[in-house]
Amino acid sequence: MHIPPYNNKNEPIINIDNHKVPLVYFNIIKLKKNEIYNSEVIGYETCFVPVTGSFQISVGNLNLENIGNRNKNVWDGEPEGVYIPVNEVAEIKCLSEDAEGFIAGAKFDQKLKPFYIGNNDVDIVQYGSDDTKTHRKIKHILGQKQADKVGRLLVSELYTVGQGGWSGFPPHKHDTDRNSVETKHDEVYNFRFRPSNGFGMQLLQNSNKLVGEASHIVESSTFIVDKGYHPCVVAPGYEMYYFTILAGKSQRPLIQYFQPEHAWQVETIPGIKDMIAKFK
Repeated sequence: MHIPPYNNKNEPIINIDNHKVPLVYFNIIKLKKNEIYNSEVIGYETCFVPVTGSFQISVGNLNLENIGNRNKNVWDGEPEGVYIPVNEVAEIKCLSEDAEGFIAGAKFDQKLKPFYIGNNDVDIVQYGSDDTKTHRKIKHILGQKQADKVGRLLVSELYTVGQGGWSGFPPHKHDTDRNSVETKHDEVYNFRFRPSNGFGMQLLQNSNKLVGEASHIVESSTFIVDKGYHPCVVAPGYEMYYFTILAGKSQRPLIQYFQPEHAWQVETIPGIKDMIAKFK
């Protein structure tokens, strides 16, 4: 389901117990200098990721005086993050003239410890090729490196490499727990483009339907993936980014099920098997 961009006024775009993706929480906050936002999400572990600008953040016994190194957009520097335990209050203060941040969450019932994710903690994988129109880079903010510190939450930034091309391809889904074949993970995206007037298309095809539905994705579009196959594509001449939140129902590691009629292309895309293995 596509949620077109709007001024959410620091209120959750995907609140707790959402009827389509109850495992996921998502908020975008925009602050001016010295403004403070207190984040407390009952029943969900969360991760705060600066988009642009700089912040001071305190959560539990963790106090960070200055995080956030991107001035213009998500292409302007490397990601950072802060893990916020279930039911913990995080005080987030804007230090720059203005700033934007993502708060991503997954339903979880155990209280862990807060921690900081710096540039060296981000796990980067690049795969695909220009020839296969699948060239992209993934920056795992909460990925394998944090597996022993997190409950059910996976957080990544995905970039198309070059202008135009496909992502999330071959079509795959993760809407059912089926032992080693597939896992149930709710997913939410937020898109950005360079230049910002770029656009793309997000496909969502339920597994029992021959034809899916395509949504016109623009700057700051949010997209809910509750079930079905969901590749996306960016128009020629533009680069695409999407912030990705995955929340597992029974486990944190993701097992993707590729659409059988297209699964053969897993063997043709360079590095894709390494990418698949990283979502743990």
